[in-house]
Amino acid sequence: MKNEPTNLRESLWRRKLSDAECAGLRPQPEMELEARLTDALRKIPDAPVPSNFSARLLSAIDLEENRVVRSRGWVLNWRQWWPRVAVAAGVLMVAGVSLQRHEANLQRIALAKNLALVAMAQPLPSVDALENLDAIQRMSRSAPADGELLAALQ
Repeated sequence: MKNEPTNLRESLWRRKLSDAECAGLRPQPEMELEARLTDALRKIPDAPVPSNFSARLLSAIDLEENRVVRSRGWVLNWRQWWPRVAVAAGVLMVAGVSLQRHEANLQRIALAKNLALVAMAQPLPSVDALENLDAIQRMSRSAPADGELLAALQ
């Protein structure tokens, strides 16, 4: 059977062979048997098929595939989870940066309020005090210890 040309076998399946072709099949018992089988199959009428047969068949295949997936248990499917993980990471990063900037802004506002309170709490020095600032600074400095006086006291 494997040595015969495939075009004669395909012709047998696709159309009814002529008498000359049928006479050529007689020396090959396998091909003659196949020709009789093909003729018998041609005599069987086609079964009526509903109009939505293809859709029903494809939905049955999908249902069976889903059953197989569910029967395997929980399986980590990175193709399904990768987009969700990426979106969640992006949202967390944006939220973190936003929170950090909000905290920095609150600290700046608190610092500005504290500086305003300090500026209002202390009165400004008078102009006279600023004119005599050098003398006031010299008075606050202590003079170096007198070594002779300390020696005399002891």
